[in-house]
Amino acid sequence: MDPLSELINLFNNNDKKLFRQFLQRKNKREDVKNLHLFELIEADDIDGVNKLYSKQRNKDAYHALRKRLQDNLLLFLSQKTFESNHSDSYDALRLLVVSRFLLENDVVRIAFKCLDKAERLAEHLEQFNLLNELLLLKMQYAHLPGAEEFEALTARFLRNQSDMQREAKLNMAYAFLRQELQEIHLKGKIVNLKALMLTTIRKYKISLEDLMTYKSIYQILFIANEYAAIQQNYGLIERYIHRTNQFIQSHAYKKQPYLFYHISILYFLANFHLRSKDFERSTSYLNEMMDLMDSDSRYYKLFYLRHQLLSALNMFYTGFADDAISVLQRSLSGTKQTSKPEDIEDLRICLTMFLALCSDRGSLKQLTLLTRTDAWYEKKMGMLWTIRKNLMEILVQIQSSNIELAMSRLSSFRRRYKKYLLKTSEERVLLYLRLVEKYLQKPDVTSEEAYRKAVISLLKGMENEDIFTLSFIAWLIARWDKKTAYEVVLSLIQDNNYAGKARQRS
Repeated sequence: MDPLSELINLFNNNDKKLFRQFLQRKNKREDVKNLHLFELIEADDIDGVNKLYSKQRNKDAYHALRKRLQDNLLLFLSQKTFESNHSDSYDALRLLVVSRFLLENDVVRIAFKCLDKAERLAEHLEQFNLLNELLLLKMQYAHLPGAEEFEALTARFLRNQSDMQREAKLNMAYAFLRQELQEIHLKGKIVNLKALMLTTIRKYKISLEDLMTYKSIYQILFIANEYAAIQQNYGLIERYIHRTNQFIQSHAYKKQPYLFYHISILYFLANFHLRSKDFERSTSYLNEMMDLMDSDSRYYKLFYLRHQLLSALNMFYTGFADDAISVLQRSLSGTKQTSKPEDIEDLRICLTMFLALCSDRGSLKQLTLLTRTDAWYEKKMGMLWTIRKNLMEILVQIQSSNIELAMSRLSSFRRRYKKYLLKTSEERVLLYLRLVEKYLQKPDVTSEEAYRKAVISLLKGMENEDIFTLSFIAWLIARWDKKTAYEVVLSLIQDNNYAGKARQRS
């Protein structure tokens, strides 16, 4: 997307009105075209933009105009963000700015009071970089009457420097692990999580004590959760979940600055127990999560769609399909321009899956609303998500009797992902695809014992016990079991011996 369009899309109608006023105040001449360009881009009027500077010799003038408009958009956004944000960290930053102004203008007594308040806020929020600036400013003016004793200031400054170094090491380790995770997502890199964690901790010289904070626990759990999702085996991260539970139980909760991390941790715990089929504990964590979300409107908006997604999944896999579908439909109808596209796509694909498993033809309509390219999905949602989306599309087209289209999608899937799947040792996906293809070519194959045994054999292995993997296998079993795929998947979840019984029936 065009950079200017991306910035303008961040504005609501009131923001656009205020930005027009902002430009009008800044414009000194009546022939300035920045406001006109803004309105053309807002209306997505490509022809109008092209006619703005019709002559070739004015190409440079057009790019200069775009640059000025972008600078103004960024300036307006920075002012708006600073003015509208009422968090304690922004309050501390405002106090730092005004204190510097007061000190430069010899209003010393009030300036030091502002700095003291800002320091208390920054220290409580563990904003070590901001605290660094505050202490430097205090030391710079330590010669003035009413200033703190210099030695006490330098001692606090050095202690904060140590805290900054510790946080920097943790952030570098987290960034490194995120980079490795991206390699797994997009390039199929094979990684052992435990070995990677240990290597990273040693590389950045991180102590066990450094890891025992809300932020570091959140970062570790984020990496572990993503890794388990890629491997489709949440048993691999059980040790991290156990340590997280110990941490939460042994640390008294403080509203700030830990609220974001605490809510995120509860989300990861709820997701872990959902994927481990412990739906009761998952729902319990979601209730705790909602209690914290209700205490702060910012985090309510940020986490609401993700919370609804897990709530719907818990309902669906415990037999309340209608309630789960209603939750997703209500959540999707209430999405706003500020909602994250990734959260919306997660809800949409989940609703498509629910309807497909229940043999509801509405799944085809939902599928048509997943309109982004595979490249976008791979980048934003990950390879595994995109592969599941494409597999589900094939199954929905089969259910809708669009056989030629399903065959076409199947061939496209194989061309795009076969190499990746072989590289990541995910031959089981290709095996599943072959079984789907056999059914497509000859629907009566489901009555053959060899075919049924091949499908049932997919239930073996820890990686195939994931609820989403079971849903795909259930769709194949339903071809001969005279039940909906939803009824089959509930049986698979509730009865660990289903595979053996299914063999007997076949």
